[in-house]
Amino acid sequence: MGAPRTGIIAAGHERAADAAAVVLEAGGNAFDAVIAAGFASSVCEPGFTSLAGGGFLLARTAAGTDTLFDFFVDTPGRGLPADAMEPVFEEVRVSFAAAEQVFHCGPGSVAVPGVLAGYLHVHRRLGRLPLADLVAPAVELARAGVEVSATQAADFALLAPILARTPASRAIFFPEGQLVGVGDTVRNPDLAGFLEALAADPSCTFYEGDGAERLVAQLAAGGGLITREDLGAYRVIERDPLRFRYRDRTLLTNPPPTFGGALLALALHRMEADGASHPAGSPEHALRLAATMAGVDRDRAAGHPEVLAALRGDLGDDPAARPQVNRGTTHVTIADAEGNVAAMTTSNGECSGDVIDGTGIACNNMLGEDDLHPDGFHAAPAGVRVASMMSPTFVLDPEGAVELALGSGGSKRIRSALLQVLTATVDQGVPLQDAVLAPRQHWDEDHLEVEPGFAPAVLAALEQHHRVNLWPATSMYFGGVHAVAPGSAGAGDPRRGGAVRVVEATT
Repeated sequence: MGAPRTGIIAAGHERAADAAAVVLEAGGNAFDAVIAAGFASSVCEPGFTSLAGGGFLLARTAAGTDTLFDFFVDTPGRGLPADAMEPVFEEVRVSFAAAEQVFHCGPGSVAVPGVLAGYLHVHRRLGRLPLADLVAPAVELARAGVEVSATQAADFALLAPILARTPASRAIFFPEGQLVGVGDTVRNPDLAGFLEALAADPSCTFYEGDGAERLVAQLAAGGGLITREDLGAYRVIERDPLRFRYRDRTLLTNPPPTFGGALLALALHRMEADGASHPAGSPEHALRLAATMAGVDRDRAAGHPEVLAALRGDLGDDPAARPQVNRGTTHVTIADAEGNVAAMTTSNGECSGDVIDGTGIACNNMLGEDDLHPDGFHAAPAGVRVASMMSPTFVLDPEGAVELALGSGGSKRIRSALLQVLTATVDQGVPLQDAVLAPRQHWDEDHLEVEPGFAPAVLAALEQHHRVNLWPATSMYFGGVHAVAPGSAGAGDPRRGGAVRVVEATT
């Protein structure tokens, strides 16, 4: 199969997609473009991602090399005595549509960040253009301002108590005393200045030197646990992707010690083992999806040997013992005209409400959610890579070319969103955008969460076999799948601000 003749971008915001397109048009490759989109997303999707968050990038080079870049967060506290590890949190109550949830924020919730290190590492390894070219769109957005989208406004409204925690955060999100909403402009001149300094000298980060000293001192003053040793020891990890067969395709995804890719692989394996596929949108297909989702969740909770084997992978450890983080995320997928493909998912949790002094960079709160730490806060030793449900994924056709690249935000709904898009496209040949737009379901402990839009017969079948919570409208709760079929099509998920750009090859 020849190289694609166009570059295609699917991202979670119009301006992030624009940033990637500018870089492709300037002669950058997919990896330059995905990094540019990531920097831009830190400005235009601040409810989902930050340079002080964590993430993963699945990369296929035009030469056929596949790498999973793991730049997720580490647990902090290297060099601290055991009696200094008691967390200092501020509890913030967040009101969702049907319930309230308490989140733990503040400096004690901040894990060792990986996103900035990841972008710089991938640029050194696979990028082509100067770093200044990749940060330029983000600098312009941060200085001139970006209009708040409906997706970001909804997220800001949920996170308002956290975003209001500190004066630095209020200056960004409450510039005139009121939370910004749809159509308002968010400006972040400090972030623009930080990025310009980074472009001039890539060592001007918060991992070393004065930047590290300031970050450690700022967080320690409020009970944070990140040390100079944590920042100096942080490393991006290059892993072999998890590779498995599904029908006549090969899939590549995020390997252990993360959870999401292995659980997605197990769900697809069980779907295939059940026999012939049923038409997407049929009662039979919906029931099989529900049974598979429920079965994987049930068996994971019970420690089923098949699940433990999937989670163990080839690393010999048990990722179930690792702290896990699943929250607010965004995703970018890019295929260029040369055959390079990148799928990148990043997250900042709900953010801690802290902003690194002088940088405009919001800190994560990856360590502050009690439902993710059943053994207690900071029970894991310092320096452990936190596990995640993020699952950037490639589908390879029978000849080994990337047929589809995709990923999603959405916490535990990531794998159910990907499962539904993959079974629709691979099993039934449903057009990519139709598969992304189709209504979704998600098994949540003991019942089904269901979007509107299913045919009455499908909904009746689901209700006959399961307790169903039918949502009044589509929602970002059900993920945001941004996908690309290289050289053919892109699909942006409107649940999370999806945007697609096509860049024609110049030669």
